[in-house]
Amino acid sequence: MDENTEADRFFEELLHAVDQQLEAPGTAYVRKTLDRLTRAGMEADEAREAIARCLAEATDRMYRSQRPFNEDAYRTSLEMINPGE
Repeated sequence: MDENTEADRFFEELLHAVDQQLEAPGTAYVRKTLDRLTRAGMEADEAREAIARCLAEATDRMYRSQRPFNEDAYRTSLEMINPGE
């Protein structure tokens, strides 16, 4: 399997995780982010992808630092998504 295929599969898994977070009461902030971005004119799929990129970065930091997932940093990165970019 080539690197691009693996990256695509990983991103699909991240999108699935985002979808689960959108439904879970414990991650209501993800739904609020999606709502904020779509109200600002971003397409829902584009907003989900932006959220998934934040999740990818947070997951990467977790693995590289060998520390637990930093939910506060994840929330902060979601808040920083600018729908105009």
